[in-house]
Amino acid sequence: MAIEKLNRAAREAQPKLINMAQPFRNGPTLPRLGTPRFFQVLVLATMAPSPLQQQQRIRQPYPSFKVVVLDDDVNTFQHVVECLQRYIPAMQPDRAWELAHQIDSQGAAVVWCGPQEQAELYHQQLGAEGLTMAPLEKG
Repeated sequence: MAIEKLNRAAREAQPKLINMAQPFRNGPTLPRLGTPRFFQVLVLATMAPSPLQQQQRIRQPYPSFKVVVLDDDVNTFQHVVECLQRYIPAMQPDRAWELAHQIDSQGAAVVWCGPQEQAELYHQQLGAEGLTMAPLEKG
């Protein structure tokens, strides 16, 4: 019985915006603790993100990760170039050869940088082809 009254009162209650900048004239306008209206205002207040939280969500960039291939004595230049062209999107043959030479001369090269899920996929695919991969690192 009490639950039915509470549900009916909650349905009838309309959300009310409270302007806290204005001084209280005839006492506080907030509902009393324990009334259905109090719970409705409380739920509405806790569900909506504050403007500061919304700005923080907008300003945070999506983290990017580096896919790094390491030099080894097993893979040939041709194999490295073919793997890079097969798995890295829009990889041109000239760029793949440059990266293969960089891997050989410097010991490692960043072959792709971008979102984490794609980086994990490319890292796994290149590793499955036998290339020696460095662990993913934030870029």
